[in-house]
Amino acid sequence: MGILGRLGKIFQAEANAAIDNMEDPVKMAEQGLRDLRENLKKSIEALAEVKAMAIRSKNEAANYKAQAESYQQKAVALLQRAQQGQLNPTEAERLAGEALKKKNEMLQQYQVAWNNYQQYQAQVEKLEATVRNLKQNIQKWENEVRMLKARASVAKATKKVNQELANIDYSSTVSMLERMKEKVAKDEALAQSYAELSMPEKDVDEEINQALGSTSDASISQELEALKAQISGKLPPQNETKELPQ
Repeated sequence: MGILGRLGKIFQAEANAAIDNMEDPVKMAEQGLRDLRENLKKSIEALAEVKAMAIRSKNEAANYKAQAESYQQKAVALLQRAQQGQLNPTEAERLAGEALKKKNEMLQQYQVAWNNYQQYQAQVEKLEATVRNLKQNIQKWENEVRMLKARASVAKATKKVNQELANIDYSSTVSMLERMKEKVAKDEALAQSYAELSMPEKDVDEEINQALGSTSDASISQELEALKAQISGKLPPQNETKELPQ
């Protein structure tokens, strides 16, 4: 293949790709459905015309057959009258022969009309099958187009969402969230630091009393029990007073 042939193939491929990108699936499917309906309309019209010709041929065949039977009956009647002496035998035979000729002509016409009817009827059956097939396909594609519309709508919405998501800078968003997390942690630590600074300092006496608090409380409890026992008379009165520490 020469360079021009290869370039032609490339241009053709690009043109087909461009057409594919331009095609709207829903619109193309709807157009296809309209084409099927148009084909159905034309098929029904053709069916009606061919069926009319079949009916006409069948009626003609029936008419020719009836005329043939009539000429047969006339030939018989002529011969019977000749036998009965009502007609000249020679004349009766001549007329009966003419009637039989007419009968044969009618039979020939009948055969032509019947053959036409059979041909038209075969076409009618084919067209009826075509119409049935088109109706089934139209019903099928009506459902398909409805589903296609729904799918196209979902696909369009999904595509829009995905495009919007694709434009989001995840790295900058995550970095921002990390900064906010660090800032909150820093603010919490700073708040705790200020809380500790705002607490009043304890002096040395408070610290000593706090450390000895449990021992002093036990001593006071013992003194209280002794006093209660003295008041109730269980112990002799004590005249001496416990000296306070210097």
